[in-house]
Amino acid sequence: MNLWSTGLLATAAQSGMAAWFEQMKMEFTLNFIMKERWKLLLTGLKNTLLIALFACLIGIVLGLLVAAVRTTWDKNSHTMRKGLGKTVLHFFDWLCRIYITVIRGTPVVVQLMIMYYIIFASSDNGVLIATLAFGFNSGAYVAEIFRGGIMSIDKGQFEAGRSLGLNYLQTMWFIIAPQVLKTVLPTLANEFIVLLKETSVAGYVAVGDLTFAGNRIRGATYSAFMPLIAVAVVYLILVMFFSMLVSKLERRLRQSDNR
Repeated sequence: MNLWSTGLLATAAQSGMAAWFEQMKMEFTLNFIMKERWKLLLTGLKNTLLIALFACLIGIVLGLLVAAVRTTWDKNSHTMRKGLGKTVLHFFDWLCRIYITVIRGTPVVVQLMIMYYIIFASSDNGVLIATLAFGFNSGAYVAEIFRGGIMSIDKGQFEAGRSLGLNYLQTMWFIIAPQVLKTVLPTLANEFIVLLKETSVAGYVAVGDLTFAGNRIRGATYSAFMPLIAVAVVYLILVMFFSMLVSKLERRLRQSDNR
């Protein structure tokens, strides 16, 4: 190949790259700059973070309550006397088992649609409904996380609390809970990351989350590449950021264990 042919190939390659960059510039302008469509992504990101954050809080509170009921029954049912207290506790344990089985056995998108189209059919606050739906879904998984943490605590810790004159609730609060929290904290943080990605199905009920915003832009511009890649990149950045925080948390906990 002579120098003249090499120059032609180089020129063609440069022209091709220039055309590609020009095409990407036009795509970017069409999808994000024109009619300020980037604001849709910003609003969607805000809704996604709000849904994930408050759903995680609901899941933690609900999961803690369910785990407390289940572990209390598992640890004390064989020593409790027959009576109203044992019957009530057994009933709530049964309810908690049904809740965990149903939530973990059905898809989250189906639960979301049931909440939106059936339970809260008269409400038009999609963000609130999505938050409740994802919160109830997360609660079942968080309950098992807490239950596993509580059951992993040595039985001697409970006996030590009783020997100090503490009742069962005081033993759980002052002795068991701090140890459990330290054990399950990284897992809870990872649950938030999973929940953050799960909120991408909120668009099934027309909730303006990040994925729904990308679909709105795609529907308006008939261009799929740029809006969907942008949504994927934003999710990736969020997951990498929170994963980094989880890694730092785990290192801190390991350091405290070595002290």
